[in-house]
Amino acid sequence: MSSAPRPNEPIIRRATIGDLAAITEIYNDAILNTTATFDVQPKTMDEQLVWFKNHSPKLPILVAESNGKVIGWCSLSEWSDRCAYSGTVELSIYVHAVYRSKGIGRILVEAILNEAKKFHIHSIIARIESSNSIVIHLFEKFNFIHVGTMKEVGKKFGRLLDVLIMQVILRD
Repeated sequence: MSSAPRPNEPIIRRATIGDLAAITEIYNDAILNTTATFDVQPKTMDEQLVWFKNHSPKLPILVAESNGKVIGWCSLSEWSDRCAYSGTVELSIYVHAVYRSKGIGRILVEAILNEAKKFHIHSIIARIESSNSIVIHLFEKFNFIHVGTMKEVGKKFGRLLDVLIMQVILRD
């Protein structure tokens, strides 16, 4: 999957194993410097390889590439291994620190939602740390709604953190 970029827009495509180092670098920066993830220890390439292999055409990883460099990624992951949840997935998105607030997240979310529709995904869940207003606003643009708040479920950088659950139902 590849989309034709508009001027100054990145190419959005499916991730390959060759992208794993860049994906890991972006994710590890988020681990060390943000509350976008509740992981607290950087991931090894071996750990990320296991994660990568748990994705499939129905559960894709997409990357945003600019000038040959991966500058962001997003993925759909299994929400639960229980069969009744098979039409529900979780969306994750991370953008390289230098490229945040430049519209990369919007392009990635739009592309991953289009992929989800191709595979007849019914429900997409996103867990977002409650003070991350930029990502909350991004998801609202794509009709995600706030369906719940988990209070003080994480602790990072010495603070107890709430997590918003946002959801969108995809209609055929």
